[in-house]
Amino acid sequence: MRISELERRTGITRDTLRYYEKQGLIREVSRSGNNYRDYPEQAVARVAMVRQLKSLGFSLNEIRELLDAVRSDRIDCLQGAAVMARKRTLVDARIRELKAVSKLLKQEQARLEASAREHGLV
Repeated sequence: MRISELERRTGITRDTLRYYEKQGLIREVSRSGNNYRDYPEQAVARVAMVRQLKSLGFSLNEIRELLDAVRSDRIDCLQGAAVMARKRTLVDARIRELKAVSKLLKQEQARLEASAREHGLV
């Protein structure tokens, strides 16, 4: 399939698809006689996987490493579980940070609302 169809089917721009290809996230691309990219059907699933992993907080480097391991059958369930555990630890730490920021914002909001009441602005 041409890049325009892959773009339409995945919702990812052609520039991003080319970038993913350059970064080694999509490797199954061939070139036709006129040098157009020809993407196989599995590219749709590969792009969906990249999007899903990105939404889970994986960096493109982490995704490439994971895809390389899957492609070469080097990864087993224990390795995969260890990768997920490491990522979950980072996500949990980020959640704690965001909760702390939320608490500070809530306190500042309450202070500002009290100040507005004191000054008869509410």
